[in-house]
Amino acid sequence: MDLFIEKIQHLKGMMLGVSFSALILAPLAIGISAYLITHPKFLLLVESEGEFALLLTILLTVVLVTSGIWLVAGIQQFRSLSSWNKRYCSYLKKREDLDRNISLKYNLDEE
Repeated sequence: MDLFIEKIQHLKGMMLGVSFSALILAPLAIGISAYLITHPKFLLLVESEGEFALLLTILLTVVLVTSGIWLVAGIQQFRSLSSWNKRYCSYLKKREDLDRNISLKYNLDEE
């Protein structure tokens, strides 16, 4: 069981990296997309370019929705990992206390 928990703890670092990338890159993508959609020249492009403008609008909308979902998922993942870390530290402390109590009770000092 300890090996499994250690493996999960190792994977936590990678998941934390994904979470941070979502917290940084998703707002950036949302900001750029929102800027492009609200830019005055974008409306001129929509009026003059027809199909291309429609495709660009759809693409920017997809980027906004996907980035919003990615941002929410990143926040949830970060909270989950924070909670996991607190429980894991508590587990390690309890395990060390239990090991120490067993060693003292049965005189199993390793010195």
